[in-house]
Parts: sequence; C-alpha cells; structure tokens
Amino acid sequence: MLNHQYIDKNAEVIDETLFADRIIQWLYSSARERSPTVFKALTGSFSSKLLAHLNFDMALTTRLLGNKKFLKQCGVNLEECIDPPESFTTARRIFERKIKYWECRPQPDESEAIISPADSRMLIGSFDDQSPLLIKDKFFRFEELLGEDKTRWLTAFDRGDFAIFRLTPDKYHFNHVPVSGKVVDIYELDGHFHSCNPGAIVKVVTPYSKNRRVVTIIDTDIPGGSNVGLVAMIEVVALMIGEIEQCYSDREYDSPVNVEPGLFLKKGQPKSLYHPGSSTDVLIFQKDRIQFSEQIIANLRNEHAKNRFNDAFNQPLIETDVAVRSLIAMPANPKKRQVSGLGQTNTLDNSLPTYTTSKDGGK
Repeated sequence: MLNHQYIDKNAEVIDETLFADRIIQWLYSSARERSPTVFKALTGSFSSKLLAHLNFDMALTTRLLGNKKFLKQCGVNLEECIDPPESFTTARRIFERKIKYWECRPQPDESEAIISPADSRMLIGSFDDQSPLLIKDKFFRFEELLGEDKTRWLTAFDRGDFAIFRLTPDKYHFNHVPVSGKVVDIYELDGHFHSCNPGAIVKVVTPYSKNRRVVTIIDTDIPGGSNVGLVAMIEVVALMIGEIEQCYSDREYDSPVNVEPGLFLKKGQPKSLYHPGSSTDVLIFQKDRIQFSEQIIANLRNEHAKNRFNDAFNQPLIETDVAVRSLIAMPANPKKRQVSGLGQTNTLDNSLPTYTTSKDGGK
C-alpha cells in the first residue's frame, strides 16, 4: 500500500501512520463500489455518531492500556495539558484536551503574520488559473464549498488563494483564529461525514465541499484587524465528527461565547472545537491579499516525498506539519498586489519574501 509522507518542522520527510487505514480503504473501495446504499449509510449522520461513541466514549481502551501508556501512543505531551493524566478516562477526553497554548504554541514575533488555525498537516493552493499554486477542483469545488447561493462571498473570493489544514486524530482539536477581525457572516452547510484520510480523499471527488461544514467570514480591514481583506474560515466535519462547537474565548479558555456576526475575533484565540477525532479547516483569502511562507511553498513541490495525492492528482502535493498559531503567511505588499501577488506570479523563484518561522512550542 502506498505510503503517505509529509514534511515536518525540521524539513525532514516523515512517514505518516494513517489512522484506521485498512478500514477506510475497504469502505472507500469495496463498499463504495459494490454497495452504494451501505456506503451512503456509513457516511451519514447516524453511523458517524455511533462510530464516534464506540471509538471515543468507551473507557475500556484506556483502562486496559493505562492512561499514560495510551496518552503516549496518541503522541500527547502531558506537560502541555491543563488537566492531569488521570482525568483522561476516554479517548474523547484526550482528543478534546485543553493545552497551555499561550506557553507551548507562541505566536510569531511579526504582528502582521497570518497564523495556522490548528495543529495539522497543511496544503496551499489558488483558484487563479495564472497561479503556480493552482489546485482546482481536487479537494473541493469553490462554489460548493462556500455555498452555491452565496453570491456575495463567491464574488469576493473569486480567484483567491486557500490553505487546507488536515487534523489527524492525535492532534489538539481546538481551532484558533488565524487573523484579527469582525465576523460579518457565519452559516452552516449540511452534508455528509466523509473521512479525511488521504486514501478516502482521493476516492471521493471534492470531499470537503460535500461534508457538513461551518463557514465564518471575517472582515480584517477594520481598526485592530489584520488588514488582509475578507477571510473565510471553513470548519469541515468528518467521519465520527458530529459537532463543531463554537466557543470563542478572549483569554485562555475563559468564558467562551458563541461566534455570531458583529463579534470581534482576536488572532490566536480559541474559536471552536471538533467533537472529536480528525477533521479539516479551510482558509480562503481574497486575491492578492496574502503571501504564503516560502518554506511551505517549497515543501508543496518536494520531489523526495511521496504521498497518495501525487499520483491521484498528477502533481506533487506534499503537506507541511504546522503548529497552531505558527506563521503561515504575511500580508502582500500593497504596492505590488496587482503585479506580484500569488494570483499574478508565474514562477516561484524569488516571488515571495522569506519570513522567519515561529517556534512551534513543544510539537
């Protein structure tokens, strides 16, 4: 079976052990092809919730292995966690853990930096046909992702750039705000519960725009904002993910509030939580408003790494492992937006400035 590799923070090629890979391969090959009705049922809401309960709410696994051993197998750094190990009595409590992010996930020194919303594996792309980062209709359809009746937002983000953040089951599952700004819209789009496993992604055409998701539109061109235009933050559910809880906190995890239009979101603060397992965030930026990190662009085309996206989509698409609140992009130079923004650049050579990547604090 083909390996799936990514680039870590030390620029090394790493083999990823894909969670429940054999089951996912069976579900998205044999079941999907031979029993469409069964496949549809298994990727629906009822089955997803049932599988989540069996996998994440039963205490048997942690009792058999012992809490600390189970936590170690999941790659959890106990020193990061707010709660003590003995409180993690189920897999759900482990995956929904809170961490001292203000210490172990510091933000970049650059105040204008756009940051990662999650501990995740990241891909970048563009909707612009003239961009070297063009990845069109591979992981989602643009119109379908935002909502085909959302004309205002489809126009605003036309030919923009995007980033995909795949959370694996072992990751910290709070999403943080990638930019500062005011919420101008938030809405839910119904859909399926397809897996985020790379093997499933290449089997299902544009899976992220077919899953249930929450879309938040943030206006950053306001006092105190990040000044990179409108930013769409899309939180996508997956197999065994039944809920996205909106729980924004101004300070640590204190006094969480629901995310609603008019609310000012401060960059780096917790915004929402996946219950539980693995899922995906997608950020969409307006055309020529941001420039992705040069290192992340270089990783995308790494010729030494192999993964399941390469062959399926006929181009190198290598993920970068990123820490929540770490630098992923900077605002585009206003004087050059119409000349050398991502949507207008024809080569990667020296088209983007080099930025200092922030520490990822314990990842």
